[in-house]
Amino acid sequence: MNLSLIIPCYNENDVLDLFYDEVTKVMKLYGKEYELIFVDDGSTDGTKQKIINMALSDNAVKYISFSRNFGKEAAMLAGMKFSKGEYIGILDADLQHPPEFIIKMSEALDSGDYEIAAARRRDRSGEARIKSYFSKKFYKVINRLADIEIKDGAQDFRIMKKKVVESILNMPEYHRFSKGIFSWVGYRTKWFEHQNVERPAGASKWNFRNLLKYGINGIISFSIIPLRISLVFGIIVSLIGFVQIFQLVLATLFFAGAEGVGTGFASIMSAILLVGGTILICLGITGEYVSRIYIEVKRRPIFIIDETNIL
Repeated sequence: MNLSLIIPCYNENDVLDLFYDEVTKVMKLYGKEYELIFVDDGSTDGTKQKIINMALSDNAVKYISFSRNFGKEAAMLAGMKFSKGEYIGILDADLQHPPEFIIKMSEALDSGDYEIAAARRRDRSGEARIKSYFSKKFYKVINRLADIEIKDGAQDFRIMKKKVVESILNMPEYHRFSKGIFSWVGYRTKWFEHQNVERPAGASKWNFRNLLKYGINGIISFSIIPLRISLVFGIIVSLIGFVQIFQLVLATLFFAGAEGVGTGFASIMSAILLVGGTILICLGITGEYVSRIYIEVKRRPIFIIDETNIL
């Protein structure tokens, strides 16, 4: 098997036929043995049955169906675990990842100069402004906080040599942030830039809330800087409190009885709120890390397979 293509799917019934037609056209030009691994992530719109029908008519189509929605990260991991190709690729079913890049990416790996061929968006045209703004800010923030570098506009769309995938599979954490994992394992990467492509059908599953959650997970997964920031907050607030107490002691000793000394309900409440708010922020940041430890030690499976045709 030369190439395994992993296609995570969640409620992609509207676009799946079009995707299959486009990708099979490219694979005919590719001319080598391949398999298409569709991972149904608990879809509720007929996606699973459509994939099964494809598998019945095309031996190259393999499928994995989850017992419920576990998320795209779990779907990509499952596909990588069951892939048999020397090259393993990841491709979204919404056609926002241009299938024609598959041949160019494979040729880059054939050259021997690279172990990964990955795609990144050159621009964000057609994307909502607020989503585009926060996406750009996210890449700047995570690259400053983490000890890895993630290219702005980097996508999950990539083709990797088997040894790269084996390195990724050796990272079994439950909370997965694949963009960070792809960077963390290293290896030489060839980047292919393309303009943003809008979905031809269906609707995006990534709303602002999901993107925010995904971004927070990425930062926490690859950086302990937020913990250090909470420590700095604590030190600053403690210093402010110490200075305030010192001033109060001096005022009491040398200006006892002066108007305003020893009073000031508003200033006291402001100090309490400042200190209390800082404590809660620090506890919240710490809690995010502790919660991940709690979930990791349970050793729950990242996904549960309900049905598959992969032997």
